[in-house]
Amino acid sequence: MTNPQVLALLRQKARKRAVLIVVAILFAALVMALPVIAIFARAFQEGFEVYSANITTPDTLHAIWLTVLTALIVLPINLIYGIAVSWAIVHYRFPGRRALQIIIELPFSISPIVAGLCYLLIYGATGVVGSWLDGWDIQLMFNLFGIVLVSLFVTCPFVARELIPLMEISGQDQEEAALTLGATGWQTFRHVTLPKIKWALLYGAILANARVIGEFGAVSVVSGNIRGETMTLPLQVQLLYNDYNATGAFAAATVLTVIAVITLVLRSTIEARHPHEHA
Repeated sequence: MTNPQVLALLRQKARKRAVLIVVAILFAALVMALPVIAIFARAFQEGFEVYSANITTPDTLHAIWLTVLTALIVLPINLIYGIAVSWAIVHYRFPGRRALQIIIELPFSISPIVAGLCYLLIYGATGVVGSWLDGWDIQLMFNLFGIVLVSLFVTCPFVARELIPLMEISGQDQEEAALTLGATGWQTFRHVTLPKIKWALLYGAILANARVIGEFGAVSVVSGNIRGETMTLPLQVQLLYNDYNATGAFAAATVLTVIAVITLVLRSTIEARHPHEHA
């Protein structure tokens, strides 16, 4: 192949690369960047005082508090469950092991609204479990407990699906050696297993936390949408917009947007510094 032909091929390749880069940038700008910019522009359109007045209303502050409280409850449970189920799947062989792996992925296949409806049909006042509990004056739906339940459902796969591949790749040699040398189970986990999985654990926790805070569908079904009581921040954004308080809705949305951006930054940082320590 002559030099002119080589140069022509290189120029053609460079043009294709440039076109792909431009298309990717334009798509990201139109679909992701512009909506984010629009949220902040609309929230501060009437000035910082109006923004501050809307973000500090009692209902919005309660929605923020309820969202944070839900995350604080759900995240530790997710971490414990994720570690336990990952350990069981990787280290043991038992009947139903494959079924358990499939069940873990189930929340990714079911619409959150459908999941919320299922929880309402089971744990609601007329449900199989809820009707029995109602006799004891115990209500699981339309309160914090119901919000936590559905939040656990939609977030339970995140930690486990990060840990299982890493544990399988790492193997069990170091744990077996520690146990042979007389270490207890807790010592083995703390000094051998945890250092190996800590970044994958943190990665999964970040993703699970973001999903808890941003969950809308399942929570909207089981919360009852009670103003100032069971409205999480995503529900509060919809409520304010439906009440024709666009500034208040966008002001509340900025909190969710900031959390999303922080999540992306943390995720990208972990991926860059520890590319082989998560799935």
